[in-house]
Amino acid sequence: MTEASAATLKRTPLHEIHLALGGKIVPFAGYEMPVQYAGGITAEHKAVREGCGIFDVSHMGEFWITGDRAVDFVNHVTTNDVAALAVSQVHYSTILNDRGTIEDDCLVYRFADRIMMVVNASNAAKDFAHISQHASRFGVQLTDASDDTALLAVQGPKAAEILQPLTSVDLAAIRYYHFAEGAVAGHDAIVSRTGYTGEDGFELYAPNDAAVPLWNAIVGTGRVTPCGLGARDTLRLEMGMALYGNDIDDTTTPLEANLAWLVKLDKGDFVGRDALVAQKERGLARRLVGFTMAERNFPRHGYPVFYDGQPSGAVCSGTMSPTLGIPIGTCYLPTAGAKPGTTFEIEIRGKRVPATVTRPPFYKHASHL
Repeated sequence: MTEASAATLKRTPLHEIHLALGGKIVPFAGYEMPVQYAGGITAEHKAVREGCGIFDVSHMGEFWITGDRAVDFVNHVTTNDVAALAVSQVHYSTILNDRGTIEDDCLVYRFADRIMMVVNASNAAKDFAHISQHASRFGVQLTDASDDTALLAVQGPKAAEILQPLTSVDLAAIRYYHFAEGAVAGHDAIVSRTGYTGEDGFELYAPNDAAVPLWNAIVGTGRVTPCGLGARDTLRLEMGMALYGNDIDDTTTPLEANLAWLVKLDKGDFVGRDALVAQKERGLARRLVGFTMAERNFPRHGYPVFYDGQPSGAVCSGTMSPTLGIPIGTCYLPTAGAKPGTTFEIEIRGKRVPATVTRPPFYKHASHL
């Protein structure tokens, strides 16, 4: 990383800790972020699958929406049904443009008097501008709290038992995709039973000045492994979870990306609805699929894909699964071939190698399946 490029990148409140731990720092979504620590990605991945890991994901974007029509507003700019959320509940959703393609995926948190949207760091500024266009119509106030909010993800089957002694919040009372507010290690936080790994765990939202003491208290238990973005990526891919910029982007619709379950066409009008209705009536030309490979090749992002001998885009996400020991990945195939058992080819170093459509999740024993 050059000095010039580093100067333009942001840092999370935990940057010095990452350096002290020997983190390999890389540019990611406008930030300097640890991709792995000294133990390596496979060890970090295994820690989350079997015990507990902690991730610094403070680069994520957080927007607050207030006003009497906050629910109506977020319902209009996202695809899922915000009105169906109970207070203290979270759901996954997408933000579309008028073409029906995905500007971003997001989480929506419903509080008694406000809504929080959590978006990807690389899209935060764009997302805020995109949804702000509709704010005056609903009389709501939008606040971008991204730069003031730290976010730690504590993930793994032992997360609850490790975190409970550090917090006044009754973790057992928080159901999956619900949240509570309370003190963790003496600092006010939003404690959300969510994550991007498939395992049980919690995401802790707190002010920036709480990030270091929270991290130190959790890692100080001696039972939690610091994890970087590399393990976060392999964990989410084993679960078949979409990554913006790889599996979904503003050229794909949620219907094509197997995210139709996030689209509530009957809730009323929302941005992109007409385009999705039209696409549904036409029928889909392609779908996102998962795949596995028999040969021990590494199916990297961008490798060419061929279905029935014809080009069919490229590998979206791909890795050697640390848990399963086989190559796994995602790509888009023509709808006719988008069913489990279909074979197609991936070009790797000039050679076409067979792959088989496999329904995600690839790893089927995670603690939150």
